[in-house]
Amino acid sequence: MARSQHRSGGIIVGVDAGGTWVRVRAQADSRPIAALTQSASAVPELATFLHSLWRRRGWTRPRVDALVVAARGVWLPRERRALRRRLTGLARRVSVIADVEAAWHATLGAECGVLVLSGTGSIALGRDARGRWARGGGLGPLLGDEGSAFWIGREWLRATADERVRRRFATAPHAVSAVAALAPRVVGRARRGDRVARRIVGAAQAHLAAQAAAVARALRLPPPVIVGGAGSVMSDRWFAAGVRSALARTGLRAQWRESGGAPVDAAVRLAAALAAAGR
Repeated sequence: MARSQHRSGGIIVGVDAGGTWVRVRAQADSRPIAALTQSASAVPELATFLHSLWRRRGWTRPRVDALVVAARGVWLPRERRALRRRLTGLARRVSVIADVEAAWHATLGAECGVLVLSGTGSIALGRDARGRWARGGGLGPLLGDEGSAFWIGREWLRATADERVRRRFATAPHAVSAVAALAPRVVGRARRGDRVARRIVGAAQAHLAAQAAAVARALRLPPPVIVGGAGSVMSDRWFAAGVRSALARTGLRAQWRESGGAPVDAAVRLAAALAAAGR
């Protein structure tokens, strides 16, 4: 990322720190001035990484009006407060949200409905007209993430790989990412008619649909429920169509909403709103 030549201030920054990638976008005067994508495995501590990035860019708190960080693993208020404290000094105004919330804003904006996210992990997130949130899944690879890229890759290894191959994946330095990287091939095999792959992918789609339906019913959302998809797995249109079909089989009447852009771009828009609110 080339060093910015911008010197007039008014910088806003959005960060999307998910399970696989950390993405940073900055703009000033509504113009992009910086973009960075970094493997999450190379960012062991997010706050340290961002402070180092600020030093390299020559950004100081007076120059950065607002920063919104959408981070994995900060669902609880105390987790957000802890990360926000570590980000002190980076901007005049700092907000920390869960990475799935940035995906929500990118796809559903201010509407009520349900977001089905399937990337490295998976979660269904819902919001009603009163602003109440509900979630399904999102428990991580040890206890959940059904229907995610990791889940699909793991089920494929269980069904097709011998013990030597399974051990190689299990002992890889970044095992979750390595297993998740198998998902596009499994989905491709399923699309071409491979029976084992179709069984695994069909189960993944059913898991995601069941989570979305459970969230919609927990919030008592009136039909048709607006449902959107996000994440690397859901970006495959054939896979997403299967989730929609599985959702119909649950009995939920849904209206599908295509993604409105990347979560990092939603984080930038939220940072712009945060800056405007403080003026």
